[in-house]
Amino acid sequence: MNKESLLLYAITDPGCIGERDFFCEVENALKGGVTVLQLREKNLTTDELIVRAKKLKPICQKYNVPLIVNDNVQAAIESGADGVHVGADDMDVSEIRRIAGDSFIIGATAKTLEQAIIAQLQGADYLGCGALFTSFTKQNAKPMTVDTLKEITYEVSIPVVAIGGLTYDNIDIIKDCGVSGAAVVSAVFAEEDIKTAADKLKKKIRRILNVSETI
Repeated sequence: MNKESLLLYAITDPGCIGERDFFCEVENALKGGVTVLQLREKNLTTDELIVRAKKLKPICQKYNVPLIVNDNVQAAIESGADGVHVGADDMDVSEIRRIAGDSFIIGATAKTLEQAIIAQLQGADYLGCGALFTSFTKQNAKPMTVDTLKEITYEVSIPVVAIGGLTYDNIDIIKDCGVSGAAVVSAVFAEEDIKTAADKLKKKIRRILNVSETI
């Protein structure tokens, strides 16, 4: 997992997609330029999550986009997903690495510098840090200051993705923070035209982070 591949990290949410066709709208997001897709479905059983991830995998492969499963290590491994993202209270990154192997992508949430350093030492490939803003998809998320975000990106060597209520209008907050990209939910999946929303957001992030248009 390199920094360039984390530019626009999209996280699914059934409440945002609503009655629209889930797989069609995910593909629209990938067409628009999403560079990583995280499947986050809190209300599905492990078996249901595996089925959904297996259906998503070939769609993601079509666009050369890694598929990450949120929290559920078993579902991520059994579905053939590219990796998993875990919180600080979930299974230790080192244990996941032991089970899943070196090629498996492991992302970890870090809300403090201490959590970030521990996750890196345990073998995380990237960090998700926030919340920079209040998000309706995760209203109880602990807020993070820009200073803390900068401290984390300065102290760790693995890529960091900013997260938490980020939208097209407020995404400028990540400028000069040292992040590799932004993770969003509603900024892509709550939009009526998901493909266009992803395209516009990716272009803006690219400008903010001064990233080549080849990505």
